[in-house]
Amino acid sequence: MSIEICAGSFAYHKGKNVLTDVSLYAGPGEVAAILGPNGVGKTTFLKCMLGFLPWDRGMTRIDGTDIRKIKGKALWRKAAYVPQAKNTAFAYNTEDMVLLGRSPYLGDFSVPGKEDREAAMEAMEMAGITHLIGKSCARISGGELQMVLIARALAARPDILVLDEPESGLDFRNQIAVLDLIRRLCSDRKLTAVMNTHYPDHALRISDQALVLMGGGMHLQGRTKAILTREHLRAAFGVEIALQTERIGDREYSSVIPLELLDKNESLFS
Repeated sequence: MSIEICAGSFAYHKGKNVLTDVSLYAGPGEVAAILGPNGVGKTTFLKCMLGFLPWDRGMTRIDGTDIRKIKGKALWRKAAYVPQAKNTAFAYNTEDMVLLGRSPYLGDFSVPGKEDREAAMEAMEMAGITHLIGKSCARISGGELQMVLIARALAARPDILVLDEPESGLDFRNQIAVLDLIRRLCSDRKLTAVMNTHYPDHALRISDQALVLMGGGMHLQGRTKAILTREHLRAAFGVEIALQTERIGDREYSSVIPLELLDKNESLFS
């Protein structure tokens, strides 16, 4: 299933756009990464994309259909959202938290049945967290909680997975675990994933498409390797960088090495 943003614009205050004519397309099995400095509108983009905030202009389409025409729970059977994991004391144990992902299939007064519990268990197996069954969400690590939230989204058996900074605040090992899970879900199950990230290295590692929000309505979009170049990253983040690529076995790995801050008056594309 594909998701497409068509020339989307949004402003919190009239006359001052956060996003201007932004477009993005991700097809089945693809990962799209959204990057940019703090405050540039990455989370706002996700909220507009999913209809939490209304586009001022433009639209979001799922398989060519405007999401405004996909009503209620039907939308959340197609697309699932994974928020940032916060160190909040959830009262739920892990399996009950994952089971909440089945809400698009439940009536207002119905309770989860056998199929719902099977879907929740399948999601925990996909995320590799069955060892957490019976544990309180308030007593697990940040990395474990992030996997629980991903499993909650997967319990809906969606075709599109949208993640807001899924690897932020995690240690090195857990960052890689989350990234590899996203890539594996897209490769093996042909899910479509859209994720915000602060890390260009992570986008280079797993994404097929990239959207770089640069502020002031400026943005760059396209295939990841064409967009995440030294010049574009330098322009977006105001940091002099070096890009290093190394082939290990049959895989190519790219690293972004920050060198120094640029002077604010220096031309970004000089």
